[in-house]
Amino acid sequence: MFSGKQTKPTFKSYLPPLQTDLKKSPQLPLKKLEAKLLPGEIVVNEANFVRKCIGAESCQDDLWGKLVCTNFKVSFITHKSLPQQRFQCTHRLLGEHDIPLACVEQVVTVNDVKGKQKILGSNQKLKFNPTELILYCKDFRIIRFRFEEAGPESAKKWLSEKENDLLFVIPAVYRALIGHSYSMTQSKMNGFHSIFGMIVCLAIAHYSHPADPQLLFGFEYVGKRYHGSTGERVNGVDPGGGLQTPLFDCSSDWDREIKRTGASEWRVCTINQGYFISPSLPEFFVVPVSLADQDLKQYACFFYSQRLPLWCWNHSSGSALVRMSNISDPQQQRKVEQRISSAITKSHPLRSDVFKSDLDKNLPNIQDIQAALLKLRQICVIEKEDRDLSCVISCLVQLMCDPHCRSLHGFQALIQKEWVMAGHRFLDRCNHLKKNDKEESPVFLLFLDCVWQLWNQYPAAFEFTEVYLTVLGDSMWVPVFSTFLFNCPRQRAENSRDFASSKSIHLGQDQALRFPPVWDWSQQFSLKDQTLFNNPLYVGKIATCVQNGTVKTFTHRRSKKNYSSTMRGVPSALRNGSLGPNDTLARRNSLVLRLRSDLSQVREQQETPSERFVRDFFSRPVDLQGLLLPQLLPSHISIWKLYFLRWVPEAQILQGGPITTFHKLSVLTDEIEMLQNQLRQYKGAGGTPNNLHAEHSKMYFKATPQQSPAPPAYLSSSFPFSPVGNLCRPGILGTPLSKFLNGAKIWLSTETLANETI
Repeated sequence: MFSGKQTKPTFKSYLPPLQTDLKKSPQLPLKKLEAKLLPGEIVVNEANFVRKCIGAESCQDDLWGKLVCTNFKVSFITHKSLPQQRFQCTHRLLGEHDIPLACVEQVVTVNDVKGKQKILGSNQKLKFNPTELILYCKDFRIIRFRFEEAGPESAKKWLSEKENDLLFVIPAVYRALIGHSYSMTQSKMNGFHSIFGMIVCLAIAHYSHPADPQLLFGFEYVGKRYHGSTGERVNGVDPGGGLQTPLFDCSSDWDREIKRTGASEWRVCTINQGYFISPSLPEFFVVPVSLADQDLKQYACFFYSQRLPLWCWNHSSGSALVRMSNISDPQQQRKVEQRISSAITKSHPLRSDVFKSDLDKNLPNIQDIQAALLKLRQICVIEKEDRDLSCVISCLVQLMCDPHCRSLHGFQALIQKEWVMAGHRFLDRCNHLKKNDKEESPVFLLFLDCVWQLWNQYPAAFEFTEVYLTVLGDSMWVPVFSTFLFNCPRQRAENSRDFASSKSIHLGQDQALRFPPVWDWSQQFSLKDQTLFNNPLYVGKIATCVQNGTVKTFTHRRSKKNYSSTMRGVPSALRNGSLGPNDTLARRNSLVLRLRSDLSQVREQQETPSERFVRDFFSRPVDLQGLLLPQLLPSHISIWKLYFLRWVPEAQILQGGPITTFHKLSVLTDEIEMLQNQLRQYKGAGGTPNNLHAEHSKMYFKATPQQSPAPPAYLSSSFPFSPVGNLCRPGILGTPLSKFLNGAKIWLSTETLANETI
């Protein structure tokens, strides 16, 4: 049946000869590229031989590698690294080229040949093979990948060798897109690039829009890392143990806060244990002593979402800061308000009347805040409950009044108390599930920007730096921390129990999975990198010195700057930094001021008590351990460049910006600390040995004999971040800011840029 004659080979290769000129195409090593996975992380899809665009105009600096989508992040893996980023902080959860899926704002696919582009959402179809993928991120990055039709020579060789394997792996639905002839022609190889590009684009779009909170990676991470199959702690690790920042999930944390602020007429209330009264309040909160539990249970039904008034903080004078939602029943409003106000009045030593402020009338709503962010994003890149703006106001009041809240420990406790435990809707406002864009609003980012404005005016009053504020904002998009993952403590508890049940995780004595809080910074950064959080200018409440061989403490009050001159000529009609239609700002010592002396006297007579208080405050030296009032004139408000402009290469100042001052102050502070330590050793008062000083120093930049006093060459205004590798093509998606800095005469909106012809 079979002839013994040898048949001639009939296979015809359509591949062009391999290029020998190495300059025409980069060589990609065939060594396997693997993603580094966290506990509970799995690879969803990947595409080989992808080019990450580094330069805006040229592709000489671009990187070749593998693009991977997991259930946690988008990861680009390459053998090359960016030497410009050697100074960058090493994140323990994210690699150099990793983007958390929760940080992805938009997934845009482009086909240059057909002139098409599409914004991908969850479960959407893509009718063309993409040649380019652009990821717009919530932290203002723009990342661009290319699925090249003319890849490296090693890519062509690998594809030709793996032809049969690839055809077996690719599902039948995608084989139809390739064609019925499976000969490995040049166009067919280009098709493989596009097909894998399409699959990974669809995967990124799908997994960046989870349909349920339990699909967020934090559940898998906590379930695998901290709980074994038997429910026991893995290696005895307890993510909530040993942390200094109080989580306010137990009555003892609230008791300590009451004692710290001297709120003797307030008590811890436990009526909401098991979230029996309100689904969004914490199980423990603070109420006036004069209010009985039975009264609170009776009044709860009159408030929206049963959110009873929450005590926030007590001033040393006895005044208390209280937040509450609106009263839902108009008929009962007067009665309930009188009862609550009476109880608050009784808590004050002088029985002072209660001052109330309606935030709904005096502040922008959620939609206004979102619209403001969109306008800011256009420049840079493209309610009834007390759960949003009340968080902002209560925290800012405490920051301005209480120096403890300006320490690192106090600031973290403040956010934990006023945002996390008070039920801010982080899940909805961050839009982790991409369900409702109308609910999305960067309220917490607004708060951080307000904190930065105050920090920028009084940097020596804060223990932390703007680097700390920036990475805190970035941590919202790493959904493994309990801090930013849920709308309220009850939602965390319920989803944790359901997830543990579905995964057969035995919780034991725990009522829920213990998610790590973001305040455990060792989860993300090394001790070395965490020293970037320490402010060398900080004037702490207690400082140490050595006198006559003994260590003594004293209180700092160092600021002697007089701010009265900056307020001359400011109209008394000024409200929140805005001027009236007939008001002007005169220069200091100008003739206009002398000619207006009579008018100034009239205005001074019409001053309100609050205006007089503000004027008196700015006429005295500032006590950095006392009250801090922000200056609200437009000239005093700045853009937070480190956060909003760090990814814009044109805005980067090499060896310039505030980082150079930070470097010099850090070196000086470290040198002073080293000399004080040597003096302690000399006087016999104890101290750290010199060889251990560098290891225990609180400063990132240290005073060492080997180190030059000049700033390192790698410093730039975006330190410790780098815009390298986070660029877009100016011809299509260049930002208005980058175009303006490159010489454009007009500002363009991102909508105009996106509609440009490809």
